[in-house]
Amino acid sequence: MGTSILQIKTMRLPKRKTALFLTASICSLIALAFLFDSLFPLNLPNNNNLFAHVVVDKDNRPLRAFPDKNGVWRYEVNLGEVSPLYIEALLNYEDRRFWYHFGIDPIAILRASYSNIKNGKIVSGGSTISMQVARLLHPHSRSLSGKLYQILRTLQLEWQLSKKEILALYCNIAPFGGTIEGVQAASFTYLNKPASELTRAEAALLAVLPQSPTRLRPDLHPQKAQIARNKVLDRLQGFDKWTQTEIEQARLEQVVAYRHQAPQHAPLLARRLLQQNTQNRRVIKTTIDGDLQRALEDYIRYYVEHQPDKTSAAALVIDNRDSAVLAYIGTADFGNRERFGHVDMVTAIRSPGSTLKPFLYAMAMDKGLIHSHTLMSDTPRSWNDYRPGNFSGGFSGPVSANEALQRSLNIPAVTLLDKFGPADFSARLQNAGIQLSMPNAHANLAIILGGVGTNLEDLVRGYSAFANRGKTQKLQFSPRHETPQKRYFFSPQAAWITQDSLSNVSRPGSVHGIAALAGKKKLAWKTGTSYGFRDSWAIGVDARYTIGVWVGRPDGTPNPGASGRSHAGPLLHTIADHLQDARQAVTQPNGITQREICWPLGTLKNEQPKNFCHKSQLAWVMNNTIPPSWPDRLHPLASNPTTIQIDPKNQRRVHSGCNHNLKTETKTVALWPSELEPWIPQRYRRHNQLPPLARHCITGLGNETEIRINGLENGTRFAAPVNSNTAPTIKLQATGGEGDQHWFIDGRFHHRSTNLTSAQVTIARAGLYQIVVVDSAGNLDKVQIEIQ
Repeated sequence: MGTSILQIKTMRLPKRKTALFLTASICSLIALAFLFDSLFPLNLPNNNNLFAHVVVDKDNRPLRAFPDKNGVWRYEVNLGEVSPLYIEALLNYEDRRFWYHFGIDPIAILRASYSNIKNGKIVSGGSTISMQVARLLHPHSRSLSGKLYQILRTLQLEWQLSKKEILALYCNIAPFGGTIEGVQAASFTYLNKPASELTRAEAALLAVLPQSPTRLRPDLHPQKAQIARNKVLDRLQGFDKWTQTEIEQARLEQVVAYRHQAPQHAPLLARRLLQQNTQNRRVIKTTIDGDLQRALEDYIRYYVEHQPDKTSAAALVIDNRDSAVLAYIGTADFGNRERFGHVDMVTAIRSPGSTLKPFLYAMAMDKGLIHSHTLMSDTPRSWNDYRPGNFSGGFSGPVSANEALQRSLNIPAVTLLDKFGPADFSARLQNAGIQLSMPNAHANLAIILGGVGTNLEDLVRGYSAFANRGKTQKLQFSPRHETPQKRYFFSPQAAWITQDSLSNVSRPGSVHGIAALAGKKKLAWKTGTSYGFRDSWAIGVDARYTIGVWVGRPDGTPNPGASGRSHAGPLLHTIADHLQDARQAVTQPNGITQREICWPLGTLKNEQPKNFCHKSQLAWVMNNTIPPSWPDRLHPLASNPTTIQIDPKNQRRVHSGCNHNLKTETKTVALWPSELEPWIPQRYRRHNQLPPLARHCITGLGNETEIRINGLENGTRFAAPVNSNTAPTIKLQATGGEGDQHWFIDGRFHHRSTNLTSAQVTIARAGLYQIVVVDSAGNLDKVQIEIQ
């Protein structure tokens, strides 16, 4: 009836052994799997540098790609960047049960075996997407052992990765002919578009192409590729994945036999970003506007073709809102050795010519040295051994700060830098992010005329401050999430006044002073030409964009006659014209008003007597602060306006040393700087503003206040004696005037003398020289001579 306890134990023993055996077997298999996985890891792209590095624009379109170490083009892509149409076509054609099997599809294998036996040849394969990925990662022979090896690798792949990761691997490494691998590289190569934009016909084509990439390459065998594509469409129709209408429309698309070359846009920026790619990102995204970049590359290449040999050009366009770089042309013709196409002229250190002047004027406004129409002197001057001249070779006399900046006059700029301080100016530039390379250890006056080195990138950064309320920020080449740090350069008011002045500079080819002929909207812009015509610059700014242009020869050789206005200016304005929303006015900040001031004092017209106002100007002023005109350089201690004593009997001027207790009248006059006497109307010159001295007050000889250089006339030529190396000697002597006489040669002080006292000067260098004598009252005479 019953079973003994011994019998029950005897019956349970085999079952327990079986369970233990199964458990041990499973553990052994798992251990073997772990051992196999550790000894033979998968050759995943993440562990090996199998992908090309691709630099893309802001819309993820390739600008330039760098192949892997074997020269293979693979553009890394994730599933979200691939058209769902491609995924649908691929899985339904290659592996319908991909999401459900464990890497090996027994149904597919049985179906393929039956089909092959029935046809007596191999007409179908049973490989899944996972098996194909395993074979691509670990190539093997077609033998039985090779197939078993593939199965092991497939199981290993399925064990380690998710289905989505395996599918993404296939999309990245599947062969598409030649050195093209991955759907993204294939899409750009054969269709010139990203894989995210594939049509149904294109998706079907790329789905079948890896089956036989050489035989079906659309650029070599378009008819075969089209037949294979249609097989995919037939299968999708049979599975009711796409409608009949969608299939018919897809069939109408012809396979175009064309292979697009690897892109070469913004090549120097791409090279630069690749060198900075410390995180080894395979896709390096930029802020570049691809359409703008391509258009400017084409135009600049065309532009330099009409320039002399070895000429190149560079251009930079940024969005002022975030300093994002929209176009970066480092060379006019990449790869052209004759034009040094490998040299990046965006970062090359060059002389900036006059492009630093607007920064100085803005800083000087903040320091209270000038307003927009401060009276400045454009006359011959020297600072020790430094004797600059203007680009035109002449001088204009009295000019406003506004005019001096617009015309890029050199003497006023050097004078202003002398007052501001070269060291302070240099430090402010570098603090704003404009790095300077100085040939000397210390900043000097020559830096304002280009006696220093900088590059296009830093200049564009600096000019963007005119649209950004006086602040700069580092240029952005790649998208960034953090808020960029801004640096103070000058006040919003000084920034606006300076750019307003530059916005009234006429564009090349238009009537001077009428920039609006090219359109109602204006671009604030400045040119620069380095010494010896080596570098031509033009930088422009409006509310939205800052544009920088350089034209020249990268090897530093001169290009005679080339200037910023003639060579870089037209290119700058063409770029601005291409930008549809360019030339937007910069918003005027608070704290700026227009006030009427008068020269020569430079103060408000309504706060001075009418006779002091020799010439009125409508000036932009900041916070109602109106700096007066600078003191007379030749008479720095003299007051202006000047009060004098007049003898009412003869209307002659007297002074304390000779009035002999006469009852005198007081007269106050406003005087122009002595050095401007030759350029101002006769009625405002000193000898007409100041009555002659009474005879009993005149000391010495001469014709009262008139001063005349003796023995020299305009145009006199001097030459050394024949067969002599001795330089000609010139006698300097003047008659008349009041007090001491101050002699200047080409603006440089030479000596001081008294009436009829003579001095000798030897001039060894040939050329034209201007000799000026000025007395203590500001009366002067001048002549120009030539040394041969």
